[in-house]
Amino acid sequence: MNDSARHQTNWRMPDEGAPHAATWMAFGADVELWGTKLLPVIRNNLASVAKAIAVHEPVKMLVREEDYDIAARLCGPSVSLVVQPLDDVWLRDTGPVFVTNPAGQLGAVGFNFNGWGNKPQPYARKQHLYARDAEVAEHLAGAAQAIFLKADLVLEGGGMKVDGEGTAIITESCVLNPNRNPGVSKDKCEAELSRLLGLDKIIWLPGIAGKDITDGHTDFYARFASPGVVVAGLEPDPSSFDHAVTKRHLDFLRVAVDAKGRRLDVVVLQGPSTVRPNHSSKDFAAGYINFYVCNGAVLAPEFGDPAADRNARDKLRELYPDREIIQLNIDGIAAGGGGIHCTTQQQPRL
Repeated sequence: MNDSARHQTNWRMPDEGAPHAATWMAFGADVELWGTKLLPVIRNNLASVAKAIAVHEPVKMLVREEDYDIAARLCGPSVSLVVQPLDDVWLRDTGPVFVTNPAGQLGAVGFNFNGWGNKPQPYARKQHLYARDAEVAEHLAGAAQAIFLKADLVLEGGGMKVDGEGTAIITESCVLNPNRNPGVSKDKCEAELSRLLGLDKIIWLPGIAGKDITDGHTDFYARFASPGVVVAGLEPDPSSFDHAVTKRHLDFLRVAVDAKGRRLDVVVLQGPSTVRPNHSSKDFAAGYINFYVCNGAVLAPEFGDPAADRNARDKLRELYPDREIIQLNIDGIAAGGGGIHCTTQQQPRL
C-alpha cells in the first residue's frame, strides 16, 4: 500500500444495508473452544446462516484446511470456501471493516484484534490468545483485493454501527477501554475513526465493561435501520444487568442528533423473556438487535419465545419493507455469547 492510500481522508464505511458484493464468514469452531456438546451445534448454525445468505448474495467462508470437508458437506455448493488459519468464528470482530472512496477503490481497515482485551473465550479450557485470528483482517483484505488500512486503534467491528451518512453509534465501554486503547482520549479516537470510516459524528453510548467478553459491543444494543432511524434493544428482565444498561441507552438515543442534525427516531426491540433451555447459560446472548442485513433479506434470531419472536419479526418487516425477514434458530452461536451479526462481515459493492 502506498502512502497516499494510507493517508487517504475520504474513505467511508457504507451502511450495512447498502448493496453488497459478498458476505464473509469464518468456519472456525473447534472442540477446544466449544466443547463436544456445542461444536456440532455451532457448525450447523454457521452453515444455516451461510446458506440463507447465499440465496441473496455470494458467501465466502474462511475455513481451516482440516475442517474443509465438514464445512463443504454442511454448507453445500452455494457457499465458497477459502482456506485460512483460524481460531474462532467471530469474523465481525476479527475481519476487516470494509470502506470505499470516491475513486471506486475498496479498502479494508484492520483494527488490530487482540482478543477483546486479551480475554479467554468463555468456553475455552485454557487461555486462548487468538494469534491466528489477529492475522485474519490483512489476509482477508488480500483475498478481497482491497487496500489494507492499518488503524492506530484496537477495536472490533461489532463495537460500532454506522448510517453511511457520517454518523456512528459506538460504546465507550469497548472502544475506550484500557484493555484495548490505554491512554487514548475520546478526541483522538474520534479523529482516527473519522479518518478511516468517513465519520462526522459519533454518538457515544456508555455500554458496560466486564460483563461479557466484548465489554458491551454496540451491535447488541443499537443500530441504524436507515439514516435517522435507530433500532435499540430493551432487556425485559429487571434482574439482568442489561435492563438498566438498555434503559440508559434509550435515554441517550432519544435526545441524540445525527451528523445531519436530525433527532433520531428510536424503535425499541424488546428481547425475549424466555429461551429454549438446551443451551442456555449466563453467557447466552438473547437479543434481537444482532441481526444481519444482506441483499434482499434480513437474518434475525428466534429464541422460542413466541410473542417476542413474532414482535421482532413484525418490527423488522416495518423497518425493512423491501426485504425478506428470515428468522433462524442460532442457539449454538448465542451460547457462545454472539449472534448472526457477530459471525458475518459485509463487503460493499463498488
